[in-house]
Amino acid sequence: MGLIVKKFGGSSVSSMEQIKNIATRVKQKRENGNQVVVVVSAMGDTTDELIQLASFVGSDLSSREMDMLLATGEQQSASLLALTLQSMDCSAVSLTGWQAGIQSDSSYSRARITDITTSRILKELNNDKVVVIAGFQGISPEDDITTLGRGGSDTTAVALAASLNADECIIFTDVEGIYTADPRIVKNASKLKSICYEEMLEMSSLGAVVLQPRAVEFAMLYNVDVKVQSSFNNNSGTVLTEVSKMEKQRVVSGVAHDINCAKVALYDVADRPGIARDLFTTLANNGINVDMVVQSANREDRNDIAFTIESDELERALPVVNILVNELGASGMSYGDKVAKVSIVGAGMQSNPGIAAAMFEALAEENINIHMISTSEIKVSCIIDEEVIEKAVNALHNKFELDNIK
Repeated sequence: MGLIVKKFGGSSVSSMEQIKNIATRVKQKRENGNQVVVVVSAMGDTTDELIQLASFVGSDLSSREMDMLLATGEQQSASLLALTLQSMDCSAVSLTGWQAGIQSDSSYSRARITDITTSRILKELNNDKVVVIAGFQGISPEDDITTLGRGGSDTTAVALAASLNADECIIFTDVEGIYTADPRIVKNASKLKSICYEEMLEMSSLGAVVLQPRAVEFAMLYNVDVKVQSSFNNNSGTVLTEVSKMEKQRVVSGVAHDINCAKVALYDVADRPGIARDLFTTLANNGINVDMVVQSANREDRNDIAFTIESDELERALPVVNILVNELGASGMSYGDKVAKVSIVGAGMQSNPGIAAAMFEALAEENINIHMISTSEIKVSCIIDEEVIEKAVNALHNKFELDNIK
């Protein structure tokens, strides 16, 4: 018997029938002698519906007030689950993020958890209650409600598991675990029995949406094993853990893709110290996150610099880039959002030469042109045309025989 943290996503709490099913699962764990903390997301598409409501007000909306609004979705789920548990003679209490002691910085809509004071949670657990916590939210130093960004309930659950020294942390979602590729694109994608923190962090940041990257960072930082499994059946899921605990280190564990990409290029930028600093510091100061960067070979003391950002940020980034073209003395710029990123990830890549070459070969065999390349010890990413992304993912999955992986 121990302390278990369970997190249920929006699809898992999309109706009262689903909430009753979750309550039955939670009650069974409690009756087996476990202390249970449950983290919930908003019901179904509630968050999107709240954003749609706010859009009728206008487009330039206060991020503080939006956080106040969006946090209500998770509070609905938490109270409904607590009420359901109580109706089943299972003592329960629902807590908002701030009631649960979740403290964050003041970055509205993308806040980071800075600390968790667990006294209230422990008090309720010691009173034999199931504690149901609204995920996705915290409280700033100014006592304002903040939200943690899309998928933030994952981060809430892992951070709570670390702070409470939980015996088990389970993320329940609408898929049965972590796959070698998106099963909606690759029909023979394999479910992984386990995956290491580093691989999952790369896959999450490269487009795999099963876990929020910050949740993986928390798990890695505090050495929390996280199980990902379906909320709709009892099939075994995937365990996120240290690479040393895995039975076998794989060369390539998966293929990730991301269509939320845009490419921006500045031409004939002066080749002198400080140019890259000025460019990317200005973008960062405007809240624009840059992913891949490529600088061309020097010609007559001039370079071209290309980089990628999220396509959602393109409209906001273009005025900043146009100003930079003049400030940096560039001859011009171009941009496009009809690109996508495809990546291979594997902890064993760093000790197996030729993996990048095999990736490029697979893409070449499908006549897929590569615009940009980025590498690290355990991943290789390529920017390609968006229209061929599904072909690329399938080609790479077949090239590395990931349908046979376990």
